[in-house]
Amino acid sequence: MHRAGEQQVGKREKRRGTRGGGVRTRRFVRLLPTLMIVGGVVFDGFTPPEFTAIPLFTAAPLIAAPFFSLASTVRTGVAALLAVVVLRLSSGGLLQVVPSIELLTVLTVSVLAVVINGVVRRSNEQLASARVIAETAMRAVLPTPSDRIGGLHVAARYEAAQADEFVGGDLFSVTDSPQGVRLVVGDVRGKGLDAVEAVAVVIGAFREAAEQEETLEGVALRLERALARESDRRGGLDAFEGFITAVLAEVPPGAGRVRIVNRGHPEPLLLHTDGGLEVLGPSVPALPLGMDLGVWPDRADEWDLPAGATLLLYTDGLSEARNAAGVFYDPAERLRGRIFPGPEELLSALTDDVRLHTGGESTDDMALLAVVRPAEGQPDRRRTVKIVGLGDGGG
Repeated sequence: MHRAGEQQVGKREKRRGTRGGGVRTRRFVRLLPTLMIVGGVVFDGFTPPEFTAIPLFTAAPLIAAPFFSLASTVRTGVAALLAVVVLRLSSGGLLQVVPSIELLTVLTVSVLAVVINGVVRRSNEQLASARVIAETAMRAVLPTPSDRIGGLHVAARYEAAQADEFVGGDLFSVTDSPQGVRLVVGDVRGKGLDAVEAVAVVIGAFREAAEQEETLEGVALRLERALARESDRRGGLDAFEGFITAVLAEVPPGAGRVRIVNRGHPEPLLLHTDGGLEVLGPSVPALPLGMDLGVWPDRADEWDLPAGATLLLYTDGLSEARNAAGVFYDPAERLRGRIFPGPEELLSALTDDVRLHTGGESTDDMALLAVVRPAEGQPDRRRTVKIVGLGDGGG
């Protein structure tokens, strides 16, 4: 993050330029109907009678229809009609056949523009309603966890690929069970309401299994069974487009250890208080959930979780984010040597850095989950402080 300063400045300038270009485009579209009418008047006034500017007058309300309000669209149509009337009155030929046909053409197109405007407005309202429903459903099945669970500091983040979307297949959940704090981060293939339903199945099964199963391997097996039941309920259809990658973790109370079962998911990271970083890869690779290729026993790997260390779980929307040159984002490389005061600050810095890497043009959603085993005396309420890297001199 620190060593990409010049690139970050350049990307900020690029985004400002993009936003500026968007504002200029919107202003031009706003002016275009007026320019069409004015251009038609000028063209008609300076050309011989056999030349007509009717295409310009008919284009004005059609351009206004999808972008303007109903009142503005009506005003544009009326202005186009008045312009034709004034021009034909000045030439003394308003009641002739050709001018009458021109007036009828502009009137017909203006009425059509009003109809188009109504259709566009209704479509936008329906789309906005669908987005609200989908987002509400997503938040219902994927609530933000508390910032303190089972003695651990917790932060979660869902970053949609598009700023106005919140419906995807990434998921996370944290629950405090008799065996300790259990976590899951997963990625259901697909998007939309089907993905929300798939997320609901996985999250529901995880919450139940996390409370009841003695081992983390048992939790993974319960998730597998839940997906099989859902497939049977749908008549054997491939409900989730083939598979779900997931990583499950368990932090036993007071043990200073973390157990992980990885089912084809990006490897979690363990960030230490001195800036060191470990990639927690599985000792035996395993297939994703829901592959329906047979059942193999899961194997939980175990690592030390020192006081103050942060466990980071994420989906491939993070590790597969690309910049303009097609280079993947490497979270291990970017985070190694960095120190964060808490999990929320880690996730904020990470999402900002990904946006800088991609230029704000991510193509996949990402879910992030960070938990910290607090050191002795560490306050419950964390302060946001500047991120420092080793050797930065605190700057």
